[in-house]
Amino acid sequence: MTDCAALGAGFCEPGELAGLLACRLADQPFTSFPRDSQQMQLPVEARQMVNITKKGKHRRQACLVELWRGWIRPILPVVIVLATLRSSVADWNDVPTGSMQPTILIGDRISVNKLAYGLRLPFTDAWIAQWGGPGHGEIAIMKSPDGGTRLVKRVIGLPGDVIEMRDNRILINGQPAAYASANADTAAGLDAANRRQHRFAIETLDGRAHAIMIAPDVPAPRSFGPLHVPQGHYLVMGDNRDRSRDSRVVGFVPRANLIGRVSRVVISLDYDDYYLPRWNRFFHKLP
Repeated sequence: MTDCAALGAGFCEPGELAGLLACRLADQPFTSFPRDSQQMQLPVEARQMVNITKKGKHRRQACLVELWRGWIRPILPVVIVLATLRSSVADWNDVPTGSMQPTILIGDRISVNKLAYGLRLPFTDAWIAQWGGPGHGEIAIMKSPDGGTRLVKRVIGLPGDVIEMRDNRILINGQPAAYASANADTAAGLDAANRRQHRFAIETLDGRAHAIMIAPDVPAPRSFGPLHVPQGHYLVMGDNRDRSRDSRVVGFVPRANLIGRVSRVVISLDYDDYYLPRWNRFFHKLP
């Protein structure tokens, strides 16, 4: 190797010149760095570790390629298609609350027809086209105007309707809904405590009959109105009239917040009985 101190700064390369200056300041001899990288030989153990690392990296890359080709790529189109269908065509939702009892029970999974009121751009809230709309007494999924929480409620008032409620009895445009006594089967899906605490009746809106329940001992808004439903909005309520956060609390629901129509229970699990299935509610049609 070259001793730059002996040759002088004129014969040194830039890197060696810096070393030369540092050595002269320290009054120490300077030996230049090897100019050929092959002169820097790693110990045998270090070279082996480098080879093992390279082999491990190649092996991981091969595994990732195999995972992509053998598993991910074949099912990816299926996943994309299913996700698109769930986003815009049909879906199912879990019901975690009792606001629609006795019609829909806690633990039911309900089917949602997202094409009932229009077609949305997949994975967005933007409408591509809109058609129809829910009728009186129809069950719908919607986003709450108060925070965007997903709700499942029964449609009571349509755009332009005048809705009034007197002691839990609905009047639509001045015409009272029909009410009848409920039979024992109405509360069959509820536990004994719920059956004791509530009263049950059959309510009919535009020919659509369904069960409702009220809790006389619970403070609740049992009378309101008359209210005029604005154009492009709906008034919705839960069948569990005294334990439902609906239009009496969150206000009218805009047409744009509607998600789809609910007509059937797909499966049902009893949360209070070790999540056992309620076989009699599988594919149960909702009134």
